[in-house]
Amino acid sequence: MTTLNTLSGCVTRYDPQALPVCAAQAIVLQWVTPLAASERVPLRDALARVLAADVISPIDVPAHDNSAMDGYAFDGTALEGATDPLTLNIVGKAFAGHPYTGEIAARTCVRIMTGAPMPAGCDTVVPQEHTQPDGDSVTFAAHAVARGANRRRQGEDLAKGLAALRAGRVLRASDIGLLASLGLVDVEVKQRLRVAYFSTGDELRAPGDPLDAGCIYDSNRYTLGAMLKRLDVEAIDLGMVRDDPVALGATLRQAAECADVVLTSGGVSVGDADFTREQVETLGDVTFWGLAMRPGRPLAFGRIWSGGRPGVGHPALLFGLPGNPVATMVTFYQIVRPALLAMAGATPQPVPLIPTRCDAPIRKRPGRTEFQRGIATRDGTGQWRVTPTGSQSSGALSTMSEANCFIVLAHEASDLDAGDVVDVMLFDGLV
Repeated sequence: MTTLNTLSGCVTRYDPQALPVCAAQAIVLQWVTPLAASERVPLRDALARVLAADVISPIDVPAHDNSAMDGYAFDGTALEGATDPLTLNIVGKAFAGHPYTGEIAARTCVRIMTGAPMPAGCDTVVPQEHTQPDGDSVTFAAHAVARGANRRRQGEDLAKGLAALRAGRVLRASDIGLLASLGLVDVEVKQRLRVAYFSTGDELRAPGDPLDAGCIYDSNRYTLGAMLKRLDVEAIDLGMVRDDPVALGATLRQAAECADVVLTSGGVSVGDADFTREQVETLGDVTFWGLAMRPGRPLAFGRIWSGGRPGVGHPALLFGLPGNPVATMVTFYQIVRPALLAMAGATPQPVPLIPTRCDAPIRKRPGRTEFQRGIATRDGTGQWRVTPTGSQSSGALSTMSEANCFIVLAHEASDLDAGDVVDVMLFDGLV
């Protein structure tokens, strides 16, 4: 037994062959070294890339005071002591890209459109729906608008010289638009993380090939490739490797030579043909090889070297994922994904957990974290509710496809009754 005293919220004693999920996540992140190399890319190619340096705004946004809506701009002093209704003479028009440059006299206004620069001398906009235009004048209730209303000030969104975006951010569509609004055409991002992956097993056949007796199609390589694509890494598919220690060792060395991280699926259990752990211990170090987790107990983590022994050649982190397809996906999302993001230089962003009432009883054994597949919906009162999908077998990929969330059952939790509250991790934005 080993003690972990620094992991807040995690059990402090564990069996090294059944590591609590929170302890495994902490250990993995301790091993991660973020990539240092960066490159400049055009904005159109920057989506989902990791920002390498703070972006400092070169301009004020907005660049000038402007109107927040269609209406009439005027000097708000006209409201002081005014009696209803207030009538102003219209002396001109202002459009986005076509400002009004004339002078504003007392009790005059300018017809103005959303986004148009505020004319000099104007500080207030009355919305057009509150007015009654009549030829060259407009009338409205003075109490319908306060002085300074509906005016966006220069630099209100972002002031020149301040950080618009911080390093470590995974760029979203809104970020691309923000950078474009600053007049930028490219941005400094981290180089893509290189991740090599392959499946192991004599029973595997590629989709499209004849399916021999006792064989199955290789689905794990396709799910791994798809999950990696969502992370925008440089994914290197090394195919399928048979249950042979020599072939497996050669592929692991090849993977370590060309990648920063290596993912395998299958071969990490205790069967006679499970050689991954054996080969990893030859090529490097295994830090842990099992999780107190369902599905996904058999998982090996460590570091391997392309030279065939520790310290020789190019190093790569190794995640030996279980072979059952749902277990492969669960361990990827809960253990591998956070590590890949951190290694890519991203600032960690925990996936939100939503407290949700469960509509069915769930059997749960204390001493392991479980990630059951569920379908979360809102009831007629707007409250979240969740129901487990059918089979929770780690080989039942159909119920993973049917689900829209994980039902997260904590390490020390036991059986739950229908109506109990559970934590739900929605797939949207994760899977």
